[in-house]
Amino acid sequence: MSEDKPAETAENTPAEVSAIPNGKGHEPGEEISESAKTPLAEDGEKETVANSAQNASPHRTENADTNLPESQEFLSAVEDKKTTRFTDFEGKTSFGMSVFNLGNAIMGSGILGLAYAMANAGVVLFLLLLTVVAVLSSYSIHLLLKSSGIVGIRAYEQLGYRAFGTPGKMAAGIAITLQNIGAMSSYLYIVKYELPLVIQAFLRVDKPAGEWYLNGNYLVIIVSIAIILPLALMKQLGYLGYTSGFSLSCMVFFLIAVIYKKFNIPCPFGGNSFNSTTSGMNVTDPGGEDNPACIPKMANLNSQTAYTIPILAFAFVCHPEVLPIYTELRNATKKKMQHVANISIAIMYIMYFLAALFGYLTFYGEVEAELLHTYSRIDSYDTLILCVRVAVLTAVTLTVPIVLFPVRRAIQQMAFPNKTFYWPRHIAIAFILLLFINLLVIFAPNILGIFGVIGATSAPCLIFIFPAVFYIRIVPKEEEPLRSVPKILAACFAGIGFLFMTMSLSFIIIDWTSGTSKASSGH
Repeated sequence: MSEDKPAETAENTPAEVSAIPNGKGHEPGEEISESAKTPLAEDGEKETVANSAQNASPHRTENADTNLPESQEFLSAVEDKKTTRFTDFEGKTSFGMSVFNLGNAIMGSGILGLAYAMANAGVVLFLLLLTVVAVLSSYSIHLLLKSSGIVGIRAYEQLGYRAFGTPGKMAAGIAITLQNIGAMSSYLYIVKYELPLVIQAFLRVDKPAGEWYLNGNYLVIIVSIAIILPLALMKQLGYLGYTSGFSLSCMVFFLIAVIYKKFNIPCPFGGNSFNSTTSGMNVTDPGGEDNPACIPKMANLNSQTAYTIPILAFAFVCHPEVLPIYTELRNATKKKMQHVANISIAIMYIMYFLAALFGYLTFYGEVEAELLHTYSRIDSYDTLILCVRVAVLTAVTLTVPIVLFPVRRAIQQMAFPNKTFYWPRHIAIAFILLLFINLLVIFAPNILGIFGVIGATSAPCLIFIFPAVFYIRIVPKEEEPLRSVPKILAACFAGIGFLFMTMSLSFIIIDWTSGTSKASSGH
C-alpha cells in the first residue's frame, strides 16, 4: 500500500514490487475491499516490516531516505488515484514539525476557557480532570495507531469503514466534521469578538460610531479570505509546520503574560487605576488577600461545573489530525508517532494548567468564559494585554487551516470516495466550509455554548468511543481474543465515553432549561 512505502522501501525490493500490482488493478474505492481480501499473513508481514524498519540500522534508514523520492515518483504514475486519500508528501515531515502541527491542533481557543473551568471546578478537581483527560487522550491515540498499523490505513474514516463498513465511515466522517467545525467556529468567534477591541484600542476610539472596521462580522470575513483561505488551499499538511510553530510561540507569549499579570492586578478589584470599563465589574472594598473573594477554591461544584468536562475534552481533541500527521512523518513508525503525540500532549498539559491556574488566581470568581475579555474590562488600553490579544488572534487564526484539512478529507471520503485529486473540488470544499463557518459565527450564540454542546457530543466519540470500538473490531481475534486484557480495557474506554457524553449532555440540558446558563445569553 502506498502508505507503507517508507517501510517497504527500507525492507526489500520484493515488498516494493508487490505494492505495484496492488495499486494497479482497482479503483481507489475498491482499495479497502481489496485489502480486506488479503490474508492475515500479509497484515502480519506489514507489522513485521514496520517493526524491522523501526529497528533498522542507521545506514538502512539512510537508504530509505534516499530511495523514498524515487519510489514515490515511480509509484505516483501507477497509484495516481490514491492522492485523494493520502498526500504525496509522505515521509518528509520532521519529528519537530510533526510535534508543532499536532500541538497546534490540540492548542486552540480551549485555553481561553480553562480559567473559567477552574473557577467552576476548583483547583484540585480541575487538575485531576485535566490529568485524566490527558492520559486518556494518549491511550486513545495508542488505540488509533495500533488499529492503523494492523490494516495499513492512515485515515480515520477508512478505519471506520474497515470496522463497520459504510455506517462506520459515515459516523467517523460526521463526528470529525462536527467537531472541527465547532473548533473553527470557536476560533473565528474569538477573531470576531477580539479584533474590533484590538483595533479600537490601537486607534484609541472610546465610543465607536458604527465604523465598518470596528464591526466584528466584517473583520471575520476579511481574515477568512486574506489569511485562512490561502493556507487552507495548500495540498499538504506538512507545509503548515512553520505556521504551527509560530502559532505555538504566540500562545507561549500569552501564557507568560497571564503569569505576569497575576502579580500586577490587585485582588479584590478596587482602586483608581482602572478606567470606565471597570463599571461592568463587581468592585469590592479593599480587603487585601484575606478577603473571601481572594481565596482560591480547591474543589467547587455549581451549575456551571457541567461545562468543565466538555471544555477539557475539547481542549485535548487532536484525533482527526493524528493519522494525516502520521502519514507525513519521516521514517514513520507507531512508536515514533506515539512519541510525537505524548510530547505534544505533555507540552499542552503544562501550558493548559499554568494558564488556567494563573488566570483563575488573577480574577477568582470574576473570571469569564473568555479570559481575555476579563482583562479588557480592567483596562482596554493596557499595552501588554493588547499585544497578548494580537498574539492569541494570530495563533487561533493559524490553527484554522490545520483543523480544516481533516474536515475536507472527511467530506471527500463521504461524498466523493472514488474521485481522484481535483484542484477545483479541493478549493470549492475549503471555500464552502469557510463560508458556512462564517455564517455560523456571525449568527451564533456565545463561545461557551459552542464549546459545551460540541464538546459533549463529538469529542467523546473521537477521543473515547470510536478508537475503542474500531480497535476491538479491527485487531484480529487470533491476535487478541475478545476477552483479552487490551480489548476489555478498550471496551471500558468506550464505556467511559458513553458515560461522559450522557452526563455532560444531561447537565447542559438541565442548565439550559433552568435558565441559569451563561451559554444561552450573549455577552
